[in-house]
Amino acid sequence: MYVKKIKELEDILGISFTNKDLIKEALTHSSYANENGGECNERLEFLGDAVLELSMSKYLYTNYSLDEGAMTKKRAQCVREEALDIYAKHLSLQDYLLLGNGEEQSSGRGRPAILADAFEAVLGACFLEAGFDRVYEIFNHIVVPYLEEVESIKDYKSVFQELVQADKRTLEYQIVGKSGPSHNTTFEAIVKMDGMIMGRGFGRTKKDAEQEAAKQALDKVAIK
Repeated sequence: MYVKKIKELEDILGISFTNKDLIKEALTHSSYANENGGECNERLEFLGDAVLELSMSKYLYTNYSLDEGAMTKKRAQCVREEALDIYAKHLSLQDYLLLGNGEEQSSGRGRPAILADAFEAVLGACFLEAGFDRVYEIFNHIVVPYLEEVESIKDYKSVFQELVQADKRTLEYQIVGKSGPSHNTTFEAIVKMDGMIMGRGFGRTKKDAEQEAAKQALDKVAIK
C-alpha cells in the first residue's frame, strides 16, 4: 500500500526514484523510526534546508532586481517554517508521512514543524537522486506558484507591536526553552505585555517562535 503512496508523490514531484528507500526516509519522522527502526528524515532535512535556500537564492537573483539586503529579507520570508508548511500542504505531504503512534494521535500529521522538516527532507532526497538542476525544476513547480501566498503571511510581531504602541503598553519577548538536536532545534518563546504573559510559541528559529507567540497573543485579544 505504501509503495502506491510513494508512486503518487513521485508523480506529483515529477521524479521517479531509483532508490525508493531514499524518498521513504524523507517522509519518516523520528517518532516512526524510534518505534519501527530505520532512518528518520533529520539528515535529509539538514541537506534539504541548504538545497532550498540555494534554490530560492537563484530564483530571487534571476527574477528580481533587488539589492543584497532586500533579497536576504525576501528569502527569509519564503523559507520560514510557515512558508514551508504552505508548500508542504499544497503537495498534500501530510498524506505521505510515516509517524509514530504518539505523533499520529496528537495530530502530528498537521503540525507545521513536522511538515516543514519533511518538505526540506524531500528536496534533499530529490537532490541526492537527480542533482541540483533537476531540483531547481521541481522547486519551480512546487514552490514558485505559491510565493504570492507566502509573501502575504502576516508579520504578527509587527501587528502586535502597533497594537501595544497605540495603547502605550510595554512589550517583551523571551526565549524560555529549546529542545532537540543542534541541527533541528525547537525554540520556545513567550511574549509579555505589561509583564503579563500573553502568548507562547514554538518554532525552528527564535524568530519563528516569537511570531507564533505574537499570533497567540493577537488571538487572545481577538485581533488578526
